[in-house]
Amino acid sequence: MLLILVVAVLVMTVGFALYTTTLNINGSVTVKGSPWKVHYEAGQISRTTGSQVPTEEVINTNDTNFKFTVTLAKPGDFYEATIKAWNEGSIDAILKSITMSTLTPEQQKYLSYTVTYGTTAYTATTTGLTDTLAAGTKKDVKVRVEYLKPESQSDLPTEDVTVTVTGALLY
Repeated sequence: MLLILVVAVLVMTVGFALYTTTLNINGSVTVKGSPWKVHYEAGQISRTTGSQVPTEEVINTNDTNFKFTVTLAKPGDFYEATIKAWNEGSIDAILKSITMSTLTPEQQKYLSYTVTYGTTAYTATTTGLTDTLAAGTKKDVKVRVEYLKPESQSDLPTEDVTVTVTGALLY
């Protein structure tokens, strides 16, 4: 009986092996290049009417840096310019954060600094953004620095002060 059982198992094993099939998958995938090219549009700086004329105002040669130098002589003077952020790539870009320099408490009494992206104004570093810049589109980036009239004359600087303002848009 044991012999019959062993023979039956061998017959079933051979029979199973004869009736099994392996299905294979072989494929080829081509992934198209999706350049990520977000930059400022060269030569496209427009100053707001009434803005002080800067001594320097440029978008650098790789179009990722905007630089200006301006003198604000009295309260009420301001510098405001709009540049275009351009997604020249083929995929949507998502603005993740805006990093801005912080004015000291003393500077905040007589100076304001704002970066407006699209229609949203920022006065400090902001993270966790999800603003989409669609492929092939442009969005306004407005920079404004204003000499404010403080509550007290003692809050005005007594001598010339050079304040460096910085900003970075991270996509």
